[in-house]
Amino acid sequence: MYDHILVGVDGSEEAERAARYALELASRVDASVTALHVVEAGTLDLARGSGEETELRRERAAVLADIEAVAEEVGHPIDDELAEGDPATQLTEHASERDADLVVVGRQGLTGVKRRLLGGVTEQVLRHSAVPVLVVPDEADVFAADRLLVPTDGSENAERALPHAAALARIDGGAVDVLNVIDLHDAGGAFDAGGLPPEFVERLEERGEEAVDRAADGIRAEYAEAAVRTAVERTTAMGGVAAEIEEYVAENGVDAVVMGSHGRGNLERALLGSVASKVLRSVDVPTLVAVRDGR
Repeated sequence: MYDHILVGVDGSEEAERAARYALELASRVDASVTALHVVEAGTLDLARGSGEETELRRERAAVLADIEAVAEEVGHPIDDELAEGDPATQLTEHASERDADLVVVGRQGLTGVKRRLLGGVTEQVLRHSAVPVLVVPDEADVFAADRLLVPTDGSENAERALPHAAALARIDGGAVDVLNVIDLHDAGGAFDAGGLPPEFVERLEERGEEAVDRAADGIRAEYAEAAVRTAVERTTAMGGVAAEIEEYVAENGVDAVVMGSHGRGNLERALLGSVASKVLRSVDVPTLVAVRDGR
């Protein structure tokens, strides 16, 4: 499923970790890897004189040299490219033009250091990529897929994540947890007072069970030997679904999250779905986002 992986690098420690993770993954599935470093448009024009321009080019070449050193450590080859323009645009265009199967980026880059939010380039790639995006947080640089988590709300977009979960689980025979979270606060918006009627909560749980069972069947259809377990959880936390996913990751030794970019409530939104966005900001494991219009 992953024949060509594109990783964005910018000289930051976060990008180096993402590159190492991409190389570790590529070595397991025999995929080619390209590291793309983008010089923002106009940067070279700002260099005053040939000396500054030469130094700038030397610094940019050093970024790719550092990634090549990581590739040597991992023992997997890597190609590199240097481009000029908007980093997010170049990454998404290169991914499409070079038939990449996966884009790998750090959660934060030079534009997002010291922020708990996603780095600016990373967020733009997630919004516009037609290729699945794997976001690597600061805490991860070694590939692991012994236990994966697939959150689902039963939507078509959530089901786009299933082939990816199966593909990652197949690498080392990993297990997959499929989780549906019932946000009682959010569901309570349909009622002015008095709380949720028990029969309404029961229907929500039935729908949740149907969603996780359907997702489990979808994963097994891709990887028959997959060890899949399902769970439907209620939450009343202020953080809603994303907070429950974060807690599940921490309590169950999850190595990576695989999810769709949008759910039932925001299929028509141009921005990254609210749950996916919050999960990417909060969980400390790699998260693969199967974009709505991509593969």
